[in-house]
Amino acid sequence: MKPKYIHILATAAAALCGVAQAATCSGYSGPHTTALVELYTSEGCDSCPPADQWLSSLFSQGFRPDQVVPLALHVDYWDYLGWKDPYAKQRFSERQRKYAALRRPVIVYTPQVLLQGRDFRRWGSDRFAEEVTRINSKPARARIALTIRAAASDGIQTELNAQLFDPAQRKDTAVYLAAYENRLASQVSAGENRGRRLEHDYVVREWIGPIGFGEDLKLEEKRSLPLLPGADTRQSGVAAFVQNRSSGEVLQALMLPTCAG
Repeated sequence: MKPKYIHILATAAAALCGVAQAATCSGYSGPHTTALVELYTSEGCDSCPPADQWLSSLFSQGFRPDQVVPLALHVDYWDYLGWKDPYAKQRFSERQRKYAALRRPVIVYTPQVLLQGRDFRRWGSDRFAEEVTRINSKPARARIALTIRAAASDGIQTELNAQLFDPAQRKDTAVYLAAYENRLASQVSAGENRGRRLEHDYVVREWIGPIGFGEDLKLEEKRSLPLLPGADTRQSGVAAFVQNRSSGEVLQALMLPTCAG
């Protein structure tokens, strides 16, 4: 499902390093706030697969990309149990701990869902839809535009433009950029999920940020987000969000899948 605000610019598919490029495509955030959904998960955690499946199902449940931006951040602190999560990054574990430090007492656990920068434990209930509706009803406090110029085996060439509306937020607010991949799977051979095939979507493979705003409350960046060997560009995309680093509050979010050539 393509985001409501995506505009595909017709371009012919071209070859780059022997791999077909995706068509150039772009998207921009709307007048209302889109909710960022961060799932902190691990293939080493036997209670995580239901949360992984829930995240994967958000759009089939009826949510739209202009309502929610889902991201799965795999943490590495369960690797000691015998299975090394191939998608885990230490920086995601550190990000989760920083969130916990903002919301004392410090609690770090998996699976953990953060909705708009806040711990949200009722993600599997009707309360999630109610909270997303509440978030979506708020006027946007930032604007984001993304363009994917090329998506090839060596990475996604991305242009990011963002604008912050409230000057009082500038000092503490930054933009984050992530490349994600869908339809990933592992046959787990050790640890708590030994013998299970685990499937994942919206898995963050590359992360850039925080990127600060200038004095004019605007930001323009051109970045290449590397993909890991074997990544399928047809199942990849880019997400960006604006966040107050002091409070953890997310002001706006946007996702943009690569476009077919």
